[in-house]
Amino acid sequence: MAANRTILLLSVGHGCVDVYQGAVAALVPFFVAERAYGYAAASGIVLAASLLSSVAQPLFGALTDRRALPWLLPVSTVVGGLGVAASGLGGSYGLTLVCVAVSGVGVAAYHPESARVARIASRGSHTSMGWFSLGGNLGFAAAPLLVTAAVSGGGLRWTPVLVLPALAGSVLCLPVLRVLTDRAAPGTASSSLPEVADDVRSFAKLSVAVAARSVAFMGLGTFVALYARQRTGGGTAAGTAALTVLYLGGAVGTVLGGRLAARWDRVTVVRGAYLAGVLAVAGVVLVPGPPLYGCVALASGCLYVPFSLQVTLGQDYLPSRVGTASGVTLGLAVSVGGVAGPLIGTLADATSLRTALAPLVLMPAVSYLMARTLPEPPVHRLAAPPAVRLRQA
Repeated sequence: MAANRTILLLSVGHGCVDVYQGAVAALVPFFVAERAYGYAAASGIVLAASLLSSVAQPLFGALTDRRALPWLLPVSTVVGGLGVAASGLGGSYGLTLVCVAVSGVGVAAYHPESARVARIASRGSHTSMGWFSLGGNLGFAAAPLLVTAAVSGGGLRWTPVLVLPALAGSVLCLPVLRVLTDRAAPGTASSSLPEVADDVRSFAKLSVAVAARSVAFMGLGTFVALYARQRTGGGTAAGTAALTVLYLGGAVGTVLGGRLAARWDRVTVVRGAYLAGVLAVAGVVLVPGPPLYGCVALASGCLYVPFSLQVTLGQDYLPSRVGTASGVTLGLAVSVGGVAGPLIGTLADATSLRTALAPLVLMPAVSYLMARTLPEPPVHRLAAPPAVRLRQA
């Protein structure tokens, strides 16, 4: 299979998985309307999906550093879909938390292995990794539309319809699995890990930057639909539009990040995006009326320009532990921010949603300060892990 076809399939499959990260946030307004949840309770649903995912993704990454597990791609896709599909059934808050937590584990299992395979297939190309990440962003962007189409008419009892992207994504994984051999020949370059030193200190700084960026994006993702309705005076459609703009802006930012990195080095691009993100997030919090949507798009783009670049930076800082690096930079980048959701929700219940969102302005600033002293690492040619390699086209 040609490398570009592999990247395309992985990108579409990535979108089918990340639909479920976007779907949890997109379901929040419906849980609030149908079950009368407060801000704290609603954000707890996002936390349930994020917390286990945040812990599990580095663990899955460490596991895949020892042995490749390509079967995780279709299996984890289905698990992620089943959890969200069951989340609207029954009225128990506890059951809802369990369902979205199961979905979060499925998402966690998918990302480290898929990022490793994508990096090998891309042969180190930042542009190709950008296309792989773009698939996930488009999945995010499609989530509000899919959720609205599924549940706006019949309510939360229609969430089982949301399993369909998972079924499609698992099928799309199969051609990729067919081009993975069962084992690489012992002693070949494809079965050995690169003999280079890890830069743990730089990776730790990058991880803090990733976590702060995640708090900003997930905070907006959890509450921007509700906030847009307040600031524009619109209804459910106004909130869905804001969430869609947030995710589409991320898709544009991801592609732009890959192109900018082809002209300047990755660290320079990441620093500039984080610095611009401070002003963009401030605009979301402060600007009223329809111009809010422009600020949402700008904030999303700034927060997503570094997205795929963070993944390859992490892999190049930890070339001997690529799965772990992918689990942190790709996984935590879209999950750890949910941990801050209940804090934002509790503050919003006690004050106002605008007051609660204001601290998010500081998060891109923290990311910039962490990235400010990062070195640009050499691009390493990653080896396939033991027991797996891509067939050459």
